[in-house]
Amino acid sequence: MAKAQRGMISFGVFAIIVAISLLRFFPDWGSILALILTLYGLWGIVLAAIRAKNPEKYERRAFSTLVWAILLIAVGASWFVSIQIGPLYAVVLLLIVIGILAVASTLPIWRKK
Repeated sequence: MAKAQRGMISFGVFAIIVAISLLRFFPDWGSILALILTLYGLWGIVLAAIRAKNPEKYERRAFSTLVWAILLIAVGASWFVSIQIGPLYAVVLLLIVIGILAVASTLPIWRKK
């Protein structure tokens, strides 16, 4: 898929995500932003799968896109948990995800040896 097509599809998905978030949590702007981050992170995972299927030369690898998408999901979910339950659980969730990503990012280095 060409880069321009992915950009246009991503813009359309972002507009749909914003519309869904506004419909679901209209007066609560914190929850709206948290849901936008989380859902756009899910779209990032889809983009990583597309990039893994059709890699282009001189472009970021699919793993990098996947890691950023997971970080978006973690930040959005932590923000939402912080609003609904409390900040302690949000920090714990974010630290667990960052720890898992740190371990997962070193696995390809161990496989090469």
